[in-house]
Amino acid sequence: MKAFQNVTVYMEGKGLKKTSVSFGENIEKIGKVSKCAEILPLPQNAIVLPGFIDQHIHGAGGSDGMDGTVADIAKIANTVAEEGTTSFLVTTMTQSPENINKAMTAVKEYRKANGKEGARVVGVHLEGPFIAAAHKGAQPLEYVKEPDIAAFDAYNEASGGAIKLVTLAPEVDGAEAFIRHLSERGIVASIGHTGAKCADVEKAIQAGAKNVTHTYNAQTALHHREIGTVGSAMLFDELNCELIADTIHVSIPAMRLLVKNKPLDKLTLITDAMRAKGLPDGESELGGQKVYVKGGEARLADGTLAGSVLKMNRAVQNMVEKVGVPFTQAVDCATINPAKNLGIDQETGSIKVGKRADFTVINDKYDVLMTVRDGVVVYKA
Repeated sequence: MKAFQNVTVYMEGKGLKKTSVSFGENIEKIGKVSKCAEILPLPQNAIVLPGFIDQHIHGAGGSDGMDGTVADIAKIANTVAEEGTTSFLVTTMTQSPENINKAMTAVKEYRKANGKEGARVVGVHLEGPFIAAAHKGAQPLEYVKEPDIAAFDAYNEASGGAIKLVTLAPEVDGAEAFIRHLSERGIVASIGHTGAKCADVEKAIQAGAKNVTHTYNAQTALHHREIGTVGSAMLFDELNCELIADTIHVSIPAMRLLVKNKPLDKLTLITDAMRAKGLPDGESELGGQKVYVKGGEARLADGTLAGSVLKMNRAVQNMVEKVGVPFTQAVDCATINPAKNLGIDQETGSIKVGKRADFTVINDKYDVLMTVRDGVVVYKA
């Protein structure tokens, strides 16, 4: 049994409160500290938050989910723990069936081993290959394909049933049936890398789509005669919107516009980070393509943005300090909102008795002081 004693805690339904939290693998008591608990000392300016959840991240620390090894997934898990992330989806990209299957198998093996170090792998975000070629972004064109239920089922089986979210283009032939197939299995269908018009998005929602992949990026823009994917993301409250809040992928006014137009629980911060996160500037790689990282920007040789090197604690900071979002609302975008979107909010995403003991401890400068997953300290500054 461990405990945080007399510290500022963001409690579910109660906001920021000075209190104590006792926990084993789960949160056991909020208020008085259990007598047998080991007190984890924290400075006066510490704030205990729920652990961050990143539903869209490709890599970090020099490793990528597409590397397809248990060791590489472990490297990502340990690296993202340093930014306060306690749960994440291993995110793939458009690639050959052989490479995707290799990545799926590695996730299955990693989850089966049930390691306790670093952040928890909740499952897989399959980003492609079922996307629109014209909106592929940094994804390799030669592997883009139309929605294929049989191919998807094979990937999901290889992963051990771990796929939780799939990015797809809803305007492509076969997408509607594919979305229904995902929805019937409790898998989140996400609209992304798409040329979808409003009517396409509306049909996708009716079929069961729930999410928009990295809103604004690699999708049709808002226009006054056709609101496209971006306008539809704002119009339809049913859609949860991902946002890369690095001020590079999306401008600050665009972030403000999205915040203004979405229900408070339908905005989710993601990092969309690649293997270069946590490494010095220089040359890196994404899907077999050279990527050049400089000043926080990751681009292909032709200038196309290729994922990010954003850290989740800095995404929260940007939302508060640059976008003007209230602190607890910004935290929700990195915790309970993705938990609800993925259907894991009964076990994580907020600080409440009975939930997993997943915590991010930051100071007043948003630096991560400690990360706790399932009651175990997986990172300490």
